[in-house]
Order: sequence, then C-alpha cells, then structure tokens
Amino acid sequence: MDERLDELVLRAVELVPRGRVVSYGDLGRVVGIGPRRVGSVLSRHGGGVTWWRVTNAAGEFPSDLLHEAVPHWHEEGIALKHSGRGCRIDVHRADLAELELRWREAAADLLGDAEEDDGPG
Repeated sequence: MDERLDELVLRAVELVPRGRVVSYGDLGRVVGIGPRRVGSVLSRHGGGVTWWRVTNAAGEFPSDLLHEAVPHWHEEGIALKHSGRGCRIDVHRADLAELELRWREAAADLLGDAEEDDGPG
C-alpha cells in the first residue's frame, strides 16, 4: 500500500470529532477510496489514532475490537445499541460534509499534486 494513502486515511480518522462516529464507507467517500481499503489501513496502522470512531455501516465491530471500543464510547458519550453489539451510528454519525472540509484542509500538503492527477488513490 501507499504510505501517502495511509496518511490520508489516518488524518481523516483523527478529524472525526469526539463523541461522533463514521463508517468505513463514510470515511472512504471522504478520502476517495473504498471501505475495505480504509479497513486495511486501520488494521495495519490504526493503533495510534481514534480507530473506535470508525465502524462498519451498522455501527459494529468484531467482538475483540468491540470489547476495546466500548470503554472509549462510554468516555465519549457514544450510546450503545440495545443489543450491545455496537454503537448507535444513526445518532452519533459525524457531519460528513464538515469532516471532508476539515480533512481537505488538514491534508492539503498531501493532496496538492494528487488532486491534479484525479484524486488520492
């Protein structure tokens, strides 16, 4: 994978506001890649960022990650589903337009040449 793309994804993750979440697909649309690539970047490099703010489309994680995410969600006021299997992404989804604007500013140094060549990926 491309280190530049990894950094673009990680910067986007860090911009998801406290108490908010996005799906892999949401983040992929912001960065201009597919949700699987977002997941791949996070699985390899996500330990140092707020990874618990990026879930699947249903607001869920596999059980091992869910166990690690729940304390972060409680701390940030992100409500769990009644089933306890994930968060209420419908209630806590970040404003994606605002996220994209902030990401474009934060990633301008990496996007300059790439945008002229049809996007980041």
